[in-house]
Amino acid sequence: MYFAGQHALYFILVNTNKSHLRFVGCSMTLADLAPGDIAKLVQIDTADPGVIRLMILGMVEDTTVRLKNIAIGGDPLEVGFFGTSISLRKEQARHFKVARIPASDYLS
Repeated sequence: MYFAGQHALYFILVNTNKSHLRFVGCSMTLADLAPGDIAKLVQIDTADPGVIRLMILGMVEDTTVRLKNIAIGGDPLEVGFFGTSISLRKEQARHFKVARIPASDYLS
């Protein structure tokens, strides 16, 4: 379910382990996250062949990801999901639209 707000979209996920997880924002990309942020992939632009390769590795819609680290120059980004980490360029990260999950909602 989603509710359209004036500046952002809010997503609600009903999960069997957690009653409700609230997803904040929809216009941000994976490249906009800060280290430690947790987000759900909501939309993927598949125009870049490199993005298709990342999807084969498991970066598909509705996957929960965590931005683990950013290199000193800002590129590449280390992203963790399904118990593994991969590094990708900022240019590729801009093809993944995400909804950030507040840590308080994810960890409770």
